[in-house]
Amino acid sequence: MITQINHIGIAVQALDDHIPFYRDVLGLEFSGTEEVEDQKVRVAMFKAGEVQIELLEPTSEDSPIAKYLQKKGEGMHHIAYETNDIQGDIDNFREQQIRMIDELPREGAHNTKIAFIHPKSSGKVLTEICQKGEAANE
Repeated sequence: MITQINHIGIAVQALDDHIPFYRDVLGLEFSGTEEVEDQKVRVAMFKAGEVQIELLEPTSEDSPIAKYLQKKGEGMHHIAYETNDIQGDIDNFREQQIRMIDELPREGAHNTKIAFIHPKSSGKVLTEICQKGEAANE
């Protein structure tokens, strides 16, 4: 079941060029960076109240984020909703004929399980659902 917005993902060419804006200009709490090897991205996270801002930098030319940047340039990439039952939500979405990019949850940043809904099923907005892992809840 979806419980809240978890984060907003923003695609950028280089984290170091954008971190100062979110940290120093907006004054958001910087949570650090992390590389997610299987997604070929490096992420920087910032807290904005209960919602996080996630900057995504590609780590290779064949990264989905690199391809996105080539087509659309820097900017908002996706919105992520938190769930407490990611597999149940995926199954429910499929029963409702919602097109999924991920049929099974996969590893995401910060010890989460993630899955994406295809933008053709969500008003042209790339939509992620994520479930916190045990270490993330501690």
